[in-house]
Order: sequence, then structure tokens, then C-alpha cells
Amino acid sequence: MLSVLINTHLLMAARRTGVKRFFFSSSACVYAAGKQTIADVVALKEPDAYPAQPEDGYGWEKLFSERMCRHFSEDFGITTRVGRYHNVYGPLGTYDGGREKAPAAICRKVIEAKLSGSHEIEIWGDGEQTRSFMYIDDCLKGTQMLMASDVSEPINIGSDELVTINQLVDIAERFAGIKLTRRYLLDAPKGVRGRNSDNTLILERLGWAPEISLEEGLEKTYRWIFDQIRLAHPVSEQVAA
Repeated sequence: MLSVLINTHLLMAARRTGVKRFFFSSSACVYAAGKQTIADVVALKEPDAYPAQPEDGYGWEKLFSERMCRHFSEDFGITTRVGRYHNVYGPLGTYDGGREKAPAAICRKVIEAKLSGSHEIEIWGDGEQTRSFMYIDDCLKGTQMLMASDVSEPINIGSDELVTINQLVDIAERFAGIKLTRRYLLDAPKGVRGRNSDNTLILERLGWAPEISLEEGLEKTYRWIFDQIRLAHPVSEQVAA
């Protein structure tokens, strides 16, 4: 409800003040749940948002707001651009507290296991659920390119490098130089079984798609989170030693 009100008020204010170009950050959560039920998922194309079956609550809000952007454009002449973000991550992001995304959470858990000497990690689900993760620099570049373009329809802004959560842990373990015992919480929240971005349209329309590899982006994220944890708990280094 609050997100719908924010989006509605922003569009109304844009119309009232004569804004010429308006960007709406949508989400891959708009896509039909029935197309995300297996780990070896077919990458999601923009038309896959219909027939509508988005994530309950959040996904419906995003899809509804996409429609509002279209109608404000058609009815009031505001140029709107809509980017459907897929799992953005990177340094300076939230990495604890329960609201963090999987890359940051996995990095934090691996770092804590290394510093504490426990060498154990808790994973939600069986670890075989799949996702693609987009580094923040790609997100910003894609957003700027879309905003300056003539693309009026919603478009995916996301990496198409599909990985399992177990593979995500593998990468973080390599950065840490350790191998952890994995405890799987099969009754924990785990979202859809598989989700990936089809980048055909963004390549056709913008001549570009997110290109920073998960290995490269995750290492930068891991190093930044490691520094934050080390600064917050300097004694942890002595425990690790």
C-alpha cells in the first residue's frame, strides 16, 4: 500500500510540476510465478509478465505501477522509462539484519565462519534454487542508458549469468580460502525456485547488457563486507588467527 501511494504521488507531482522524463524502478518480481517453478529455468522475457501472476503484494505493486506509468505517458505526455531490476548487489549495501540480498548474506556468513573458526554455514533451502545477480555498476549504467533512450516499454536490467545458491557459496569460499560444512534449512523462506533475466530486448534496443561477472562483482562485495565486519569486531582477527 505504501509503495503504491509513493508511486502514485510521484507521478501526480511529476504531472503537476511539468516533469518531462520519469524513471520507475520495477522488479523481476512482476513475472508470472508459474514460469519460475524449476531451477533450470528459462530466462524471463519482458512479455512473460502477462498473463499476470506476480509475486503476491510486492510484485503486484510493481506491475500496477508499471501500468500507471504507461497511462500517465499516454494521458498526460510524461515520458516514462521502466527498468525491471534483477537482484542488485555490491559494496555499500545492506549485509545483515535480515533485509540483505543473497550475495551479501552469503559473503557475511562465510566471513563470520572464517573469523569465528566455526567453518559452518547455514543455507536457506537446499541451495539448488537459481538466480542471476547484477553488480551495482551495471545497474547504474543500464539505468542511465535506458533513461536517455527512446525505449518506452518495460525492459529487463539484470545479469543473465545463472547460478545456484550453492555455487554462490563456492565462490565466496574461494575468496575466504576455506571450505565450510553446509547446514540446509529446508523450511526457511527461499522464494521462487529459479529466476533469470533474458537480455535479448536490452541488447536489441540499447546495444548493451549487464556485463560484470559474478566472480568480479562478488569479490569486491566480499572485500568490502570483510572490512566492515573487521572494523566492527577487531578481536575477530585474533580469533581467526
